[in-house]
Amino acid sequence: MLPAVPVDDPGPSDRRRGMDAVVDCAVYVEGRRQPGNGHYAEALVRARRRRDAFVWLGLHEPGAALMSEVGRTFGLHELTVGQALAQGHRPAVERHGDVTLLVLRTARYVEHTELTDTSEVVDTGDVMVLVGPRFVITVRHGAAGALTAVRADLQQRQSLMAHGPWAVAYAVCARMVDVYLEVAGHVEKDLEGLEETAFARGTGADVQQIYQLKREVVEFKRAVLPLQDPLRQLVERQRDDVPDGLGHYFVDVSGRLARAVDRVNGFDDLLNSILQARLAQVTVDQNNDMRKIASWAAIAAVQTAIAGIYGMNFDKMPELHWTYGYPAALGVMATAGVTLHRLFRRSGWL
Repeated sequence: MLPAVPVDDPGPSDRRRGMDAVVDCAVYVEGRRQPGNGHYAEALVRARRRRDAFVWLGLHEPGAALMSEVGRTFGLHELTVGQALAQGHRPAVERHGDVTLLVLRTARYVEHTELTDTSEVVDTGDVMVLVGPRFVITVRHGAAGALTAVRADLQQRQSLMAHGPWAVAYAVCARMVDVYLEVAGHVEKDLEGLEETAFARGTGADVQQIYQLKREVVEFKRAVLPLQDPLRQLVERQRDDVPDGLGHYFVDVSGRLARAVDRVNGFDDLLNSILQARLAQVTVDQNNDMRKIASWAAIAAVQTAIAGIYGMNFDKMPELHWTYGYPAALGVMATAGVTLHRLFRRSGWL
């Protein structure tokens, strides 16, 4: 028996306690689900009675007390128990005794009407798959990455399920990669919309919005890119306990992940191009504004100069005592202003 993990849960305050964290627990024999949803300890005893049976235990944000009990029941290493409680792990595949720990990042596209400076575009979480000789335990953290559909689909594919616990590991990997491709498609549409509005006159996208989407893409990349190495290890069969019949399945997942990686890497280049173009446009707009300001300042300077000269109250000045001197001065000021305005308009400054 392993030493118990301290009962004080270091995780989030909303972490589930006790059996509420158990999403589902079932025994599978030759790929078929057996009736009944008993305690996971009883399910493990039932599975050990038959050579072709295993237990699939699904947990969502379990507390330390429950995870410690699960660790004692299934003989998990204390490091494995500790990793299953923590969040934010990098995708990896590790071996602890006869149990393989596969860590993946979940992703979910967050629907939004428009992109703002604080829009959440991609929500990520964790899912850990603990594969043993007669069991598989899936531990999920966060709202993204629900595995109910994965279980339902696998139960309809008995020939695949008959491969045992590693069939569940494959199905979870396949589901995560499919979600990556789906999220990438939604993010790509956001990028297209951002690209269209980036050059819109007067209502162009703010630079803060571009940076916000860039941060969301970085979070998405942290989920997708690091999974390449763990899948490569599984494809190269560095894990001796992976059934031979599942090799080509993992190859297929690896190929789809490569497509997702290519799309996500392309997002960075596109975002950088949009950002540089938007910054260039802002600079051009600022230059245009400065030219307009300079043009109006030049027009006003002529009026100010004439008014200033005649306001110096010298005795001897041209047309100072002329009856039409005042209207003539106003006419000169108006003519100069109109002439300069036309010249600036012709040159594109106004």
